[in-house]
Amino acid sequence: MSKKRRRLKYFLASSLLILPLATFMADMGFSKSQPQKARTIDELIKMYDSSECIKCHVKEYEEWKDSLHAKSLIGTPRTLGSLRTTILNGFMKEQKFSGVKSVEDIQVKHLMQCFKCHLPQIEDATDEVAKQIAKAIIDLDEATLSKLNINCLICHNKKAIVHKWIDGEPEKNVIYGTKDGAHPYDKYPTIKKSAIMKESVLCGQCHGLGPNFEQPNPTQCATLYGSYLHAYIPSGGTKTCQECHMHDSKKGHKIPAYRDPEFAKRAVDVVVDVAPYFFLPKAGDLVPTIPITVKITNKAGHRIPDG
Repeated sequence: MSKKRRRLKYFLASSLLILPLATFMADMGFSKSQPQKARTIDELIKMYDSSECIKCHVKEYEEWKDSLHAKSLIGTPRTLGSLRTTILNGFMKEQKFSGVKSVEDIQVKHLMQCFKCHLPQIEDATDEVAKQIAKAIIDLDEATLSKLNINCLICHNKKAIVHKWIDGEPEKNVIYGTKDGAHPYDKYPTIKKSAIMKESVLCGQCHGLGPNFEQPNPTQCATLYGSYLHAYIPSGGTKTCQECHMHDSKKGHKIPAYRDPEFAKRAVDVVVDVAPYFFLPKAGDLVPTIPITVKITNKAGHRIPDG
């Protein structure tokens, strides 16, 4: 056999091996056009690891760790209970066209109904991770779920750009803030200015306009941003979410809401008018009666309570 024919034979044989391998790698997220996706919960945690941030941002980290963002899958813990009910009673029972009969049927697309806001980085994970997280939710495994949250990288990278056809996707090794410059962290050596870092639209991406109609099963959950745009701004309001919840509250990255007693007092005026008297239907039969009028004035920049 000539050298030329042998080379052609080896080329064809290797091509038959390479093509299936290339297809497999693309499916697993190894292609150049598609970044590798996390295949375990630990890989997803590592992918969005922001623990190094505490070295320079101690104050912000301490504020954040006491916030609901730091426990976005557990919440008060009403959130965890609602997620569990969504899986067991929603996907597996009431939503008969969801295709979910057991945990093994759960895919990323199912969890996006809630995780669009509670864990947006799930987009960067495989369906296997969705199954693992769903099982942790069903088992009420708070130790595992507490490691998955809305951390520094969600706001300062993943959600820092909204006009992606103009500004492009958030760059992998860039931290977004209010200025451009160097950033003293090897993994994220550059900081770039985000056009929305001080704007309410940054928060509005999760704190919603209303039903998520882009989902196969829309949910009416967070509508804060909708009432902010449609009521507060038209009535002359000028403050952003960050000004009220971070700056004016003086609690920074804790970002307090109505469950914070001090913040709740600032959000509403409550006037109670009580006019007690005795009603005398017949002689000797005095009935104490107390009409109570309660007037609540919303001073917040949106509906309350809301999410």
